[in-house]
Amino acid sequence: MAVAKKTKSRDTTLKVQNIVATTSLGEQVSLTKLARTQPNTEYNPDTFPGLVLRVKKPKSAVLVFSSGNLVCTGTKSVAQVKDVVSQVVKQLAKIGVKVKIKPKITVQNIVASGAINLDLNLNTLALELENTEYEPEQFPGLVYKLVDPTATFLLFSNGKLVCTGTKNKAQLEDSMIQLNKNVRAALRRIKVMQKKQKEEENDF
Repeated sequence: MAVAKKTKSRDTTLKVQNIVATTSLGEQVSLTKLARTQPNTEYNPDTFPGLVLRVKKPKSAVLVFSSGNLVCTGTKSVAQVKDVVSQVVKQLAKIGVKVKIKPKITVQNIVASGAINLDLNLNTLALELENTEYEPEQFPGLVYKLVDPTATFLLFSNGKLVCTGTKNKAQLEDSMIQLNKNVRAALRRIKVMQKKQKEEENDF
C-alpha cells in the first residue's frame, strides 16, 4: 500500500499513518527467555500477558504472545509489516524458536489522515448526516460512521480528517468516495434549506 494516495474523490489526499496487523508463527514462544536475552523488549506478565518487542526500522511495536501470535502496530504499509515480522522471526531464532511456516499476515485496521478540501460546519452536518456524534465541548471533531464500507471518520471544521476501520486499500478508497458523496449531498440539502428559510423570511 502506498503511503500517500490520491483517490478518485475529487483530489482528496490520504496518508496512511498506522497499520495494525496480526499473524501466527505456529510455534510456542518463551516470553521470559525472550525478555531476558533481547534488549528491545518489555515484559510485565503481572499487568499484561504479551511481550512488547520494539523494532527500530521501520519504527514499530510488536506484541508477542506465548502462543506465537503477533500483533504489529506502527507500520505504514503491508510491505513494512512483512519486514517487521521477518525481523521478529530472526530474533526468535536466537532463542531457539524455529518458525517452519510462512506467516500469513492479516490487516485488522488502517488509520489514515487526509482532507476533504471543504470548510465544514460540523453543527449542521451533525444534524444532516446519520450515524454521527458531535460533542464540541469534549472533542473538536465530528465522529461519522459509514456502514458500507465499514469505516469511522473524524471530521474537522477545516476539512481535515482521520479514517479508521478499513482493512485494505480498496476499502479505504471506497470509504473516502462514499464520504465525499454523503458530505456533498448533505451540504447541498443544507444550502437548499437555508435558501428556503431566507425566502420565507423575505415573504414576511
